[in-house]
Amino acid sequence: MSSANLTRAETAARARALDVHSYRVELDLRGAVDPRRTSFPTVTTLEFTASAEESWIDFIGDSVESVTVNGDLVPVVYDGARITIGGLREINVVTVVATGRYSRSGEGLHRFVDPVDGATYLYTQYEPADARRVFACFEQPDLKAPFTFVVTAPAGWQVLSNEAPEQRVEREGSQTVTFAATQPISTYITAIVAGPYHRVGSSWRRGDLEVPLGVLCRASLAEHLDAEEILEITEQGLDFYAEHFAYPYPFGKYDQVFVPEYNLGAMENPGCVTFTEAYVFRGAATAAQHQGRANTILHEMAHMWFGDLVTMKWWDDLWLKESFADFMGAFVSAEATKFTDAWVAFANRRKAWAYLQDQLPTTHPIVADITDLEAAKLNFDGITYAKGASVLKQLVAYVGRDAFFEGARRYFRRHAFGNTTLDDLLTQLSETSGRDLTEWARAWLQTTGVSTLSLETGADGPEIVQTEPRPHRLAVGCYDLDAAGDLVRTHRIEVDLAEARTPIDLPDAALVLLNDDDLTYAKVRLDARSLATVDERLDRVRDPLARGLLWSALWNATRDGDLHADRYLSMAARFARRENDAALLTAVLANAAYAVEHYLPPAARPDARRRWLDAVWDGLHDADPGSDAQLAFARAVGVAAATDAHHAAELRAMLGGHTAPPEGLRLDPDLRWSWWAALTTTGDADEADLDEELRGDDTASGRTAHLRALTSRPRADVKAHAWALILADHTLTNDHLDATIAGFRAGDRRDLISAYDSDYFAVLLDTWAERSIEIARRIVVGLFPAADDLTQVDAWLAGHPDAPAALRRLVLEQRDHLARDLRVQRINTP
Repeated sequence: MSSANLTRAETAARARALDVHSYRVELDLRGAVDPRRTSFPTVTTLEFTASAEESWIDFIGDSVESVTVNGDLVPVVYDGARITIGGLREINVVTVVATGRYSRSGEGLHRFVDPVDGATYLYTQYEPADARRVFACFEQPDLKAPFTFVVTAPAGWQVLSNEAPEQRVEREGSQTVTFAATQPISTYITAIVAGPYHRVGSSWRRGDLEVPLGVLCRASLAEHLDAEEILEITEQGLDFYAEHFAYPYPFGKYDQVFVPEYNLGAMENPGCVTFTEAYVFRGAATAAQHQGRANTILHEMAHMWFGDLVTMKWWDDLWLKESFADFMGAFVSAEATKFTDAWVAFANRRKAWAYLQDQLPTTHPIVADITDLEAAKLNFDGITYAKGASVLKQLVAYVGRDAFFEGARRYFRRHAFGNTTLDDLLTQLSETSGRDLTEWARAWLQTTGVSTLSLETGADGPEIVQTEPRPHRLAVGCYDLDAAGDLVRTHRIEVDLAEARTPIDLPDAALVLLNDDDLTYAKVRLDARSLATVDERLDRVRDPLARGLLWSALWNATRDGDLHADRYLSMAARFARRENDAALLTAVLANAAYAVEHYLPPAARPDARRRWLDAVWDGLHDADPGSDAQLAFARAVGVAAATDAHHAAELRAMLGGHTAPPEGLRLDPDLRWSWWAALTTTGDADEADLDEELRGDDTASGRTAHLRALTSRPRADVKAHAWALILADHTLTNDHLDATIAGFRAGDRRDLISAYDSDYFAVLLDTWAERSIEIARRIVVGLFPAADDLTQVDAWLAGHPDAPAALRRLVLEQRDHLARDLRVQRINTP
């Protein structure tokens, strides 16, 4: 195993031997504007006590020039990931002079050059263990310390870190900024942002506390930055957390920076939160997109307490921050902002992610067994986030809202700036609720799998049947038609489940919805009468949460092969045009497109593609002008038109300005690229068309879209070139790698790419060994062959039992997705 892959056992031993007092990190970023400079000087001074004579410091970079231990220059012992240090005393000062490497993969210190104005932008991204790519450190969450950052950068740049600048010295052409020391924090949440970012400032006040606020993005995106809404959500969130957590915001300032080529949705660096630029909407955006951004803002803000103030000791307890933040994002959105329907999107979208992940052979408990960093990297998944959040929603209902928040307040007070495990949190919640949560934790946090709930007729009447029995408190809703023809809830019965079968007394109803109000974590099946009602009148269910739960039930049944994919597609085609919740509509359109390509047998796809394209085309033209639905259908047309060319001429005419688009539809750059990519995939556009489009949108997003469309062309030489780029060109950025993979796979052209299946398995081990885990993960997942059997993947797994565990996990998960596809296709074959 590479020494870069730190293990839980060795970091625990290091934590027992060391206590870190402080860091001083000096970075010289003046050379960043020179594209020929691939590296930067980095100097770290660490002060710590030690009970061992020898240890190691983590660093991944170009070189280590010198190591000084307690004033003595010592020989450099460096293997590319670890610097061995000996001769330690009780109190130590170690200085490491090294050279770091600018990143193009979004890991460490990422450098981006804006094609619009040639400006250079830098930002850091570390989770779980990439601070060591920027400065020498003890890279583990339980060795917290105050950090003082000193950054030298070009004059005129914004230079940000976790705390506010304490001193700024201007020299000719440069500036050196010394930041105030942070509170004790973990390495992975430290941050540096530098470049000519556009900034909008404000402040938040509560009592005597005033917190400066900043919203930043690239200068070329400034016209698209709706800072007013972002600041409004920020202030609403800070108000809510201040009131409910009763612990003052602990980090001085609150900057939020939207950065290019970002690997995540966002990262909770205290005082300097970073977000993907996808949240700076270049064109029209639906209410669901605004809601999703608000959820992310509030998710990251929750981390200021859950994760930053109180941090897990090791990545086993990653859920102690991510599950809580995911839950709080929806909770605060619904209670403190205009997005009062946030739980609808959570029930339909976030839980779908959890249900998918929890049915894989690699599923794990919410409290996971994380032995090393590679495992930690892959555990940022639907279990840790969405299942954990779902279970926390149950917990709040179980212990009561007041007890939950009082437990959180005690947890923060007792463990501020420290590290915790599951037991520390359960102790506080048990005290405030008066409930022993040991059994609850065992049933929900320390087991795997998702139960399926269905309604059956037993010997004595209706019974709720659950697979994989767990304790549930849920509501059952009974719906019937009212005078207006709407399906409305007439009865609501709460019931506790623990066994495989639970009798329930129900009135006669046209529709019975198990888990109404989404109180528990479980898949739901509809009984035959309820399914018939939904098939006829789904659009007449007026409550959006109930409707979202029904859409979720239909989709889960389709994925499991219990509902024929054609029936799901029929309902999607009929009811999507009447779905007025933008989040639900977006999910339904995406799921239907996925069902066509994955759950129908190959022989049935051409006809289904045509029918689905016609359905979304009609939806586009029937939608209200300028509505969210119109935009959602326009985007769905871009997806559907990549596999069927029936409307290619009309799309070309609209893109070329020869035919007006539907009234109210703005052909913004992202939508235009989506349609051009579809036309290119079917052979109805060529390189000249794409080059002409790029001349009108020569931006970072435009160049990425142009690359994706180029590699979508249905030609063998194009696919060969794309394959070579993906595997051999290590200069591709993370975004450009994704674009090339997407283009290679575009249109499900197995006739063009199946020849690469064997090559894929031949290069897996080398790819994992040679590329960073983030880039390797994208290649392993993105290029996995959509074969018509499991022969090759099974042969690789059988032949490589000793492959790195994280790599085997990815391959096993992709195998399971393929196996599900093939199984459901057989079920759907006439």
